[in-house]
Formats: sequence, structure tokens, C-alpha cells
Amino acid sequence: MQKMDIIASYVGIQHDNGGTHVKYKKSVYRSLTLITQFGINMLVPIFLCVMAGVYIGKKYSIDWITIPLFAIGALAGFRNIFIMAKNIYSDEAPSRRLGGSGEHHSFQEKDTGHVEKD
Repeated sequence: MQKMDIIASYVGIQHDNGGTHVKYKKSVYRSLTLITQFGINMLVPIFLCVMAGVYIGKKYSIDWITIPLFAIGALAGFRNIFIMAKNIYSDEAPSRRLGGSGEHHSFQEKDTGHVEKD
């Protein structure tokens, strides 16, 4: 029963006398959104390139063109996922380094030794 309580607390299930209320935490929705985005970012370029390959293959009677276009679509999908994962990681990294406060500066002040004259 202890395992169920851990799962319930993670998902946000609240037990009371009248029944069980489910209140999902934001992290669950964020995870589902990221998984969906990864899938879309991978499948759309593949689908578009395969459709272009089929169209070009039928129009110019070179059916083999679909295979290289599929590979190009897969590479484009991997590139999209890589960029998205890199952006997600770079957005989360400063908050982890600073103890979760989320405060960070995009630049650092540097002492150049110059003195302004009146």
C-alpha cells in the first residue's frame, strides 16, 4: 500500500470521505507536452519529405528518390529534436545551478579599468 501512496502523491490524488479527487501536477502535463512535441518534430519532416519523394517519383518516373528524401527527413527530424532538447536543457540549467531560485543574468559585468573623465 505504501507504493500506491507514493504514486498518488506524485500524481496528486487526494483521498477524502466522499471519494478520490485527481489533481495532476504541472510536471505531468509538461512531460506529456514534451513527448508530444518530440514526436511531432520528428514525424513532420519525415512525412513531408516522403510525400515530396512520392510526388517527384511519380511525376518524373524516378521512384528511388523517395529513399534519399526519407533519409533527409529523418536527419531534419533529429536536428529539430536536438535543438529542442538543447533549448530545454539550457533553460533548466541556470535554475539548477543557483539552487532553484531561477535568477540568472545573461551577461557578466567586467571591470575594464577605464575611468570616465568629467
